[in-house]
Amino acid sequence: MNNYYSANREFCLKQIDLEEIVSDLENDFQDQGPTALHSYTQATQWYAMILRNAGDISANFIAPRTAAVDLQGASFANGAVRWAPESQENMDVLAQAGLMGGTLPRQYGGLNLPVTVNTVIIEMVSQADASLMNLFGLQDIGVTIYKFGTQEQKERILPRFCDGTVSGSMALTEPDAGSDLQAVSLKAIEKDGSWCLDGVKRFITNGCGEISLVLARSEEKSKGAKGLSMYLYERDRDDNSVIRRIEDKHGIHGSPTCEIQFNEAKAELVGKRRFGLIRYVRSLMDGARLAIAAQALGIAQAAYDEAVKYANEREQFGQAIVHFPAVYQMLKRMQAEVETHRLLLYDTAWHVDQMEMLERRAARGEKIRPQVKKATAMSGLLTPIVKYSTAEMANKAAYDAVQIHGGCGFMKDFPVERLSRDARITNIYEGTSQLQVVAAIGGITTGLLADDWEKLRNMEIVSLTEAHVSVVAHADRYENIVEQVKEMGSKSFTDYVGNYLVELTSILYRLYLFLPVADAHESQRELFDFFFCESDARIDYLIRKIENAASVYGKRIDVLKSDLVKV
Repeated sequence: MNNYYSANREFCLKQIDLEEIVSDLENDFQDQGPTALHSYTQATQWYAMILRNAGDISANFIAPRTAAVDLQGASFANGAVRWAPESQENMDVLAQAGLMGGTLPRQYGGLNLPVTVNTVIIEMVSQADASLMNLFGLQDIGVTIYKFGTQEQKERILPRFCDGTVSGSMALTEPDAGSDLQAVSLKAIEKDGSWCLDGVKRFITNGCGEISLVLARSEEKSKGAKGLSMYLYERDRDDNSVIRRIEDKHGIHGSPTCEIQFNEAKAELVGKRRFGLIRYVRSLMDGARLAIAAQALGIAQAAYDEAVKYANEREQFGQAIVHFPAVYQMLKRMQAEVETHRLLLYDTAWHVDQMEMLERRAARGEKIRPQVKKATAMSGLLTPIVKYSTAEMANKAAYDAVQIHGGCGFMKDFPVERLSRDARITNIYEGTSQLQVVAAIGGITTGLLADDWEKLRNMEIVSLTEAHVSVVAHADRYENIVEQVKEMGSKSFTDYVGNYLVELTSILYRLYLFLPVADAHESQRELFDFFFCESDARIDYLIRKIENAASVYGKRIDVLKSDLVKV
């Protein structure tokens, strides 16, 4: 029996100190009752049990059904959407195992898990079937309802997410408002103290879900973000919406992507008017981007596992192809990228947990506004970085896995063909990679990671002292090049080199996370040495790209696009 809660995942999770976060989540272990936890040790044992259970189901129940889900996909007939039968079975088994409502409080039937632990579950489900994550992971819209909804909305909706009787969707995108959500035009109309929605939403993942959070324009004749509000729509309580079609997609076939027509459909305001995009969608999207990073990592892990398996089984010229240096090098690079992105993903999830813990404390009256502000900024920086970097890595890992399979990788008989298709969406939805760069660049150029680089300099490294010196030197070069970009005083130039800076930040931050781990654990040093060797050259390349762009274009960067702009 295989189990996706592997030694590698367990090891990476153990590098994260959750004690303070868990203590706050569990009311300092003072709660009573059959489900209450009474110590951090008990909590970690319980988390391990949940993770092993999720890993077992993912590996031994979900994964064997994935090919059938991909082949059949979701179906659409007479305005009704149906998941593939195997997708429904998967969701039923996850619900029966008590794995729904991961981060929702116990009072609603949730597991009250830290985001970090729940992220591991999402990663494992994604490794088994990336399309299933889009059904399972969208429970997280319940978190937005918990944070901003009324008590009545919470009591009515959240238990249904926790027992698996409903699924959800985020209805944000429109035909003329994709990434630019400020252009949303779907109308929210107030009549006699009640609200209804009128208009079209497009590319809505699991738009057939019973519960939707819908972004709509509540302020008549308004433009931009300030005229938008968030609404709760319950499909099973109102029939004034029509699913017009589902998309015929390149990948993730088990996840229906819907176009929805709202015809004055009854809805409820969530939170305050005019805060829909400014506050609520931001919270919703941050959670979604973290989940997509976990999805991408799960796909990358699956691609790597399949490539290793095939390379050991496939013989050419009298030996398994894993012994060919070109193949071995590809596999080693995949391994290094997967494992270091796992450190980055779990660290980002920890920062989200840290932010939410401080927000809870502030809500209880603690005077910690500066700490909340810093934690929010760090979460806001690392979330787009991990989404950008992990999604790009997953696409490369899937591409390389197909290459290692040769012609077989192009055939549907082998899982890597599906994985290469499923990976492609991860750097598109919930904000393209280019938009993640836009979201991250401000935190990078304002020096938000300065404290981390200082921690890097002051690390007590025992065995990897030479590597420590080199990584610190890279951090010094990094801060210097960031300062040079700022001194250019050109937003156009900063935008032009933004993708270099974000990739550079991802590599250096992963070195910062991996260095102390490898120093403390001899078993990790070979992989660290390989990753460091690869990173050393890449960091040098990226810095030189930025320096060359500065010397050639400088503040004249706008001339680059002159031949592309239509006159």
